[in-house]
Amino acid sequence: MKGFSNRWKDFPDYIIGITKEIWEDRGIATLHDYYAKDIPVRSPMGVQRGNQAVIASTMATINEFPDRELLGEDVIYSDDPEHGLLSSHRLLTKATHTRDGQFGAATGKHWVVRVIADCAAKNDTIYDEWLVRDYGGMVRQMGMDPRDYSAQIIESEGGADKASKPFTLDSDIEGDYKGRGNANEWGAKYAATLSRIMDHDFNHIVNDYDRAAIGEYAGAQTAIGRDEMVKFWVGLRSSFPSATFTINHQIGMDGDMLSPRAAIRWSLDGIHDGWGTFGKPTGAHVHVFGMSHAEFGPWGLRREFTLYDEIAIWKQILMAQG
Repeated sequence: MKGFSNRWKDFPDYIIGITKEIWEDRGIATLHDYYAKDIPVRSPMGVQRGNQAVIASTMATINEFPDRELLGEDVIYSDDPEHGLLSSHRLLTKATHTRDGQFGAATGKHWVVRVIADCAAKNDTIYDEWLVRDYGGMVRQMGMDPRDYSAQIIESEGGADKASKPFTLDSDIEGDYKGRGNANEWGAKYAATLSRIMDHDFNHIVNDYDRAAIGEYAGAQTAIGRDEMVKFWVGLRSSFPSATFTINHQIGMDGDMLSPRAAIRWSLDGIHDGWGTFGKPTGAHVHVFGMSHAEFGPWGLRREFTLYDEIAIWKQILMAQG
């Protein structure tokens, strides 16, 4: 790879390798090298600027969950001559809540959730990042309700008027990565699929997904078969039936001994005006920051991974209610 150390055999090796080095090998100081000094890191809970903020949050997480492992499931990536490499890295992460911290007094409970991180890199340095952790899945497995936990966060931050605001379009900051992915057919196919679903065409799942399809979804949910996958998407879309759906980045990819696959970063922006996963309509304006991966087989889409942050969504809803 041009501009990268020859210790990495390819871009997935770089992404998976530095993730292990930072988190599991406790090489936190390497963030000074691997992350640009002023990197913007966007997650559903807000925007951090600079590698010092990344270092601080990394240490806090390692302290609260000292046995945390991050197992790289896939790296779906594009290579833009102008903007550099963009990886969509899906991890299966697991840990035990053995110390007090952000999630309260140690519960001793074990959790397993997924994370998807989109990282733009040039010259051995990550300079732009988008990240969704399944906080809802973590909270549920530690014995808490996502809505109640979100209310606790708001209270601990001084109430609705003072609490930090989750990510919205208005709070985004411009980074150096301006790419939109690639033109691979599988990315286009999955973008069309998500657009149909968000246009309320749920029958598309019934007709065009593999009959044995499996969905791994926000809240640490596993959906077996098309009917259960429809329930997930209906639950989300029916909470925000009039919200605007936008595809922000799309990658398709073949090869690497895996099925054809795709990575999409997307958003829903609008009003909580329907009954669904997020309960009684409140009229709150909500931004859903979503990331999805898909794998295709001979009988259609066979595996789907979709994450959004339940905690960030509930926080927006509750803060709007005061």
